[in-house]
Amino acid sequence: MEPLLKHATGSPVAPIPTVIPDVPSYQTASETGHRTLWVVFVLMVLSSIAFYALAFRQPVQKRLFHVLTAFITTFAAISYFAMAVNDGVSLNKIVVKEAQKHVPDVEHIIFREVYWARYVDWSLTTPLLLLDLALLAGLSGANILVAVVADLIMILTGLFAALTTDASSKWGYYAIACIAYIVVIYQLAINGRNVVQAKDSKTATFFAAIGGFTLILWTVYPIIWGIADGSRRVDVDAEIIAYAVLDVLAKPVFGFWLLFTHDSFSSTTSIEGFWANGLGKEGAIRVGDDDEGA
Repeated sequence: MEPLLKHATGSPVAPIPTVIPDVPSYQTASETGHRTLWVVFVLMVLSSIAFYALAFRQPVQKRLFHVLTAFITTFAAISYFAMAVNDGVSLNKIVVKEAQKHVPDVEHIIFREVYWARYVDWSLTTPLLLLDLALLAGLSGANILVAVVADLIMILTGLFAALTTDASSKWGYYAIACIAYIVVIYQLAINGRNVVQAKDSKTATFFAAIGGFTLILWTVYPIIWGIADGSRRVDVDAEIIAYAVLDVLAKPVFGFWLLFTHDSFSSTTSIEGFWANGLGKEGAIRVGDDDEGA
């Protein structure tokens, strides 16, 4: 016999549930958010065209910064297009339990949009941004590798934090991302500052300015994440607008500042070898040549 309570009339009554589910709520972007995505997409496309045009005005030996910067806004444009057409977004289910004293606990179910295409964008564009700054300063290959790997760890753990449904895991991933960001700061602010001093004063001053500008912007990103995806204290539209402003400053504005200033230097970096000329005779693959004495 099932353990059921009965009224005086004898009709069965189920036990009182320990948790009462609530009606799910949805946190999604409105028309304002979608318009913002389209505006930034257009800005990224126009910036990419401008950067490619600036690249073609330079000899191939001096195009490295132009190509890297153009790739940054190109990847960002693709990402913003994906988000604008709702292909780079998914709904993340969040369960929030509200404890009650004399009645069953209430379970709030929230479905919030997570724009995962943004993290794909960052995993491609932030290493390129680091390359721009690292090459400007003259960082060693070892330092560049450490900075790029730390940057990828930061972005990937940020994505995991945004997609997980467990609150403790979310903030654990967030902590890992912040530690990785400290490594990036160390490579640019400490090692980068030390090595750039060996260059001319204009380059050193410019690196300090644009590097500081970048690090300030990058420091705002995790703050936005904490109050948006993390604690959900702002709506999705505000999140989109905040990231849009940061992305425009960190990519097109950064790019134009870098290229116009760097191109004005008399000692503009010139790269020969494989970058400019491809594989020479010594690196070519031979087909059909017999060894001597064969």
